[in-house]
Amino acid sequence: MKAVVLAAGEGIRLRPLTLNKPKHLLPVGGKPLLEHLLLSIKAAGLNEALIVVHYLADQIKQYFGDGSKIGMKLEYAFQKEVLGTADATILAKPYVKKDFLLVYGDLLITSNTVKLILQSHKKLKSSVSMAVVYVKHPERYGVVKLTDSYVTDIIEKPRSGTVSTHIANAGIYAFSTNIFEKITQTQMSPRGEREITDSLRLLIQDQQSISAVQIPREEWHDVGRPWDLLEANKKALSQIKSKVVGQIEDGAHIIGPVEVAEGTRVRSGAYIEGPVFIDEESDIGPNCFIRPYTSIGKEVRVGNACEIKNSILMDKTRVGHLSYVGDSVIGEDCNLGAGTITANYRLDGKTIKMSVKDEIVDSERSKLGVIIGDQVKTGINALLMPGVKIGSKSWIGPNVVVDEDVSSNDFLLLKQSLK
Repeated sequence: MKAVVLAAGEGIRLRPLTLNKPKHLLPVGGKPLLEHLLLSIKAAGLNEALIVVHYLADQIKQYFGDGSKIGMKLEYAFQKEVLGTADATILAKPYVKKDFLLVYGDLLITSNTVKLILQSHKKLKSSVSMAVVYVKHPERYGVVKLTDSYVTDIIEKPRSGTVSTHIANAGIYAFSTNIFEKITQTQMSPRGEREITDSLRLLIQDQQSISAVQIPREEWHDVGRPWDLLEANKKALSQIKSKVVGQIEDGAHIIGPVEVAEGTRVRSGAYIEGPVFIDEESDIGPNCFIRPYTSIGKEVRVGNACEIKNSILMDKTRVGHLSYVGDSVIGEDCNLGAGTITANYRLDGKTIKMSVKDEIVDSERSKLGVIIGDQVKTGINALLMPGVKIGSKSWIGPNVVVDEDVSSNDFLLLKQSLK
């Protein structure tokens, strides 16, 4: 059996992180999200995959190539327009000749989850085996109605309060090739897309069986909003083991599972409490505190007396001395001036809200810092309030307090007297 992975989407809800990078290449636990997914598929016994691409497709193709570096055979299909999951799936028709696995490319899942789907499909011989999962907010997904472990209906992203079930479509399927016939019959949805869930409803109308496989909630994570990256990063880092290749100076302390890659220098007085991942050619310390569930990319500089906690720092970013980064995602090639503080907790203790695709969304997290795009600069003593997003290539001047989102290519400066 071959796998088909849908990785064409732009990831608008993850902006500004996806302005220069497809969401499938965003790093969690030291690897791109899509690499984690492919490795889970491989561990389940599938070594060949077709990746459907569109947005910044060349970056994905350049990173993975033919798949040999991860021990897989990879091919690519280009979706000319992002017109829905069914439109993307039909591109696999020339590639697959028999039953195949289909997975949404923005998922962090275990190999066990994939195996459950494959085993069910082999055992039950249904037209489709479909993963379903319990979710807290079913209105964000396709809601699945079941009868005796078989799917009887799918409602794509229903209005809040209109459904009585919390069982959702998990975005993992084992298909027979008859799905292609139903895709050709699938009409455009009100959103202007051809949805694979509508193709499945056509199968149901033809009385073809769709078996539902409930997967463990803790083994499935959908990365759709910026704070989802932090949770995915935490899950990925929970699996790492200690591996220290870089230079560790006398007086540095490494506690718990920590990976330090080749060429990285951890200076004296640094205290690193795992799980933590630090990639190649980075420079950490002296006298800094790297707290659990932190991922640090390539060529990153963390200066003297800094504290980094539960965050993602992407390649070539520099964090000046006396700075604090907590529960935040910092893009590539950023420069945080000395004393930059990312606040991550409201004074009243309430959960933190963030603007996502022009809508204010409650993250339901009491700890959430900032989301910063690529090539952002902050001056000394800049203070970034919880839930703020800063667009790529923006500059935040010294002593500025940022309490609302900043668009890309913007420049905030505290007006001062010229006396």
